[in-house]
Amino acid sequence: MTEQYVWGLHEVDETQVAVVGGKGAHLGGLSRIEGIRVPAGFCVTTDAFRRIMAEAPSIDDRLDQLSRLNPDDREAMRTLSAEIRRTIEGIAIPDDLAAAITRALAQLGKQAAYAVRSSATAEDLPTASFAGQQDTYLNVVGPAAILQHVSRCWASLFTERAVTYRRRNGIDHRTVHMAVVVQQMVFPHAAGILFTADPVTGNRKVATVDADFGLGEALVSGLVNPDVFKVRHGEVVAKAIAAEQRAVQALPAGGTHEVAIDSQRQERQERQERQEQPVLTDEQVVRLVQLGRRIEAHFGHPQDIEWCLVDDDFQIVQSRRITTLFPVPVPETGDQGNHVYVSVGHQQMMTDPMKPLGLSMWQLTAMVPMHEAGGRLFVDVTRRLASPASRAGLLDVIGRGDPLVRDALETVLDRDDFVPSLPDTGPGGPPAGGASAPVEADPAIVTELIERSQVSIAALERDIRTKTGPALFDFLLEAFEEHKRVLGDPLNIQAIMAGMEATWWLNDKLGEWLGEKNAADTLTLSAPDNVTSEMGLALLDVADVIRPQPEVVAFLRGVEDEGFLDELAKLAGGSEARDAIEAYLDRYGMRCVGEIDITRPRWRERPTTLVPVILDNVRNFEPGAAERRFEQGRQKAQKKEQDVLSRLRALPDGDQKADETKRMIDQVRAFIGYREYPKYGIVCRYFVYKQALLEEAERLVQAGVLPEKEDIFYLTFQELHDVVRSNQVDDQLIQQRKDAFRSYHALTPPRVLTSDGEAVTGAYRRDDVPAGALIGLPVSAGTIEGRARVILDMAEADLEAGDILVTTFTDPSWSPLFVGIAGLVTEVGGLMTHGAVIAREYGLPAVVGVEQATRLIRDGQRIRVHGTDGYVEILP
Repeated sequence: MTEQYVWGLHEVDETQVAVVGGKGAHLGGLSRIEGIRVPAGFCVTTDAFRRIMAEAPSIDDRLDQLSRLNPDDREAMRTLSAEIRRTIEGIAIPDDLAAAITRALAQLGKQAAYAVRSSATAEDLPTASFAGQQDTYLNVVGPAAILQHVSRCWASLFTERAVTYRRRNGIDHRTVHMAVVVQQMVFPHAAGILFTADPVTGNRKVATVDADFGLGEALVSGLVNPDVFKVRHGEVVAKAIAAEQRAVQALPAGGTHEVAIDSQRQERQERQERQEQPVLTDEQVVRLVQLGRRIEAHFGHPQDIEWCLVDDDFQIVQSRRITTLFPVPVPETGDQGNHVYVSVGHQQMMTDPMKPLGLSMWQLTAMVPMHEAGGRLFVDVTRRLASPASRAGLLDVIGRGDPLVRDALETVLDRDDFVPSLPDTGPGGPPAGGASAPVEADPAIVTELIERSQVSIAALERDIRTKTGPALFDFLLEAFEEHKRVLGDPLNIQAIMAGMEATWWLNDKLGEWLGEKNAADTLTLSAPDNVTSEMGLALLDVADVIRPQPEVVAFLRGVEDEGFLDELAKLAGGSEARDAIEAYLDRYGMRCVGEIDITRPRWRERPTTLVPVILDNVRNFEPGAAERRFEQGRQKAQKKEQDVLSRLRALPDGDQKADETKRMIDQVRAFIGYREYPKYGIVCRYFVYKQALLEEAERLVQAGVLPEKEDIFYLTFQELHDVVRSNQVDDQLIQQRKDAFRSYHALTPPRVLTSDGEAVTGAYRRDDVPAGALIGLPVSAGTIEGRARVILDMAEADLEAGDILVTTFTDPSWSPLFVGIAGLVTEVGGLMTHGAVIAREYGLPAVVGVEQATRLIRDGQRIRVHGTDGYVEILP
């Protein structure tokens, strides 16, 4: 039975997590690396744990209760997990199992003390480290004490923090088992943690060493501030020496205690100042990092390593993957040079992770190459930064859209050695599609472009109906080329750029000539042909149909099922309500939050998403609000135009300034609304693609190839094509993709990312805002004070008139909410992103790009949004 319950560390490696848990498996792997010393020991396997759990059938009932608890119910979680722990600790270890453990102890020799450490199967995983979730006991003396602490380790699988962590990460308690590692205790002079990548910036070429005297438990437990060293290219490039600290030391009779470190530093050498004497010398730090790089190479990922220093010899007591680092895009060419990547999600106002099918579809239909990392997409701008001719244009356009991105790029450029300067091969021009030729302010141009798009989409809908199987994928590849042809139409680009450039011109020149800030915000109110602002107003018209029907309103308040539209017709006034909603869905049902990801459920697929917004409109508006609102905006813009032109004519050279400004106002009014249409065209096409692919998925389900249609979302377009061709699928791959996608939600995508893995954070670098204010980018003028509603899910919106929406990002699908709010604050956005454009259309004061706004502003707080100056005040 010994072989079943106890394995030596030298017998296991990192492939045997199911037998010895994550910690045990990694320690076994570490012990196999040349030059790496690991304290000798053994593992009590998960078979032993399962045997103990079988001794107490009552635990099953408690696990059922635990799985039903809300992870936010701290009291119930604490009480139930404590009951489970007491039950496990009360189970006597069977004689044969106890004998196996004591025999293994005897084989380790006459060592007096041991470390007894939990090693769960859901620990030190690629997507979740579970660091600190289970217990470790140091300096355990004697077989009886070791057996007792093995039981405590088993029980620690159900600490409150561990069960909460599992619930939040979607891990079933029954699927996790506990092994226990028993190792010879080492009594180090110093100990600490080595990160082979900088845990703050993510830079893979910078290692960080935290060091403290004693066992290192004080450091791990957060009791002390360690000495910190940073190493790059084999050299200590920075260090911070802690002031007076405490250390954790072993007691002769077992256990540990805290001591002051003054005497230890004095024993080391007679010193002048404590701060001048670090725990480790530079030579030791560099040597430790070299060992860390060897461990990192073995496991293939940056590592979080716990180490001990004994007689100038480093011993490794744990290594786990750092799971908080944002992944680095991998160039398809295998190029090992330096690269700088800019986030696509921050430009598209959708920073959530995307599923593999969504990523690959966006890549196949994008106008520039895009690289995936962490479920997000990035554009490589290295060559544009390297070329002086294109660099200025890139920084100018990006800076107007998102100053944080520009500042981050300039931070990278300030490091002269990272982006080499390349010789110019020709004119640079702006990066966003090339320079736009002048275009007259003719509304007929927009009409023609919209008609072209509609004709192309109608042809797509017609031709795709007869395509199935591999032929569908061949057809779609051709459709993607048409998709890009429409987007890349020179007239399309000219119209988009004409509206944006006129906006920038007006803001710059009217600021210079009249001292007006963001004058274009008023001049663009109720601009024609804006399909996104029309979408919000159209839902007000739907509310007008529903408002007079009390049965319909009452019914909608209780709606949960997606088939509710069929039920509406049975109510008084229900047919009219259903027809109004259906007509809205016919026009806008292909939209949804995060719509650049084709796998996201569309409004047509999940119409309940719109119900809270409709009910808010019923409650907060009077009939005819849409038409009145649009007309008020149009008149306000017209009045602003007259005022600006009148004031300009009173200036020196006023007639010329006024004539130039009038041309630009006409250009803005003609083209700025069209800025939203290409995205609408993309989403219309995406819905057609998606419907066809889901029909194909249904055939795969019927053939028994897939268990669920939505499983295709975890395959790339090409992988799905192969599955359709072969009628075979890799189930394990799909499960791995699901696990990875779940883990990506915990990652925060950076605006700028380097090939070293460094997430470069930009700053606004402003000193013209009040102390304590939250700084952002002004995108829609005006100042408003009101109640903050922090909303992360549009379907959960519950807004009152005068509320200020605070959220992470707003793509076009959020626009129906804009008609019912007084102001807008987002964490992501730029001057020409969709939320900013629609905020200006509706005249909402708005500040975007406010870092951590949804965390720093609490739901219900009163705030003041300074949309003209770009900051938010939290009011008492």
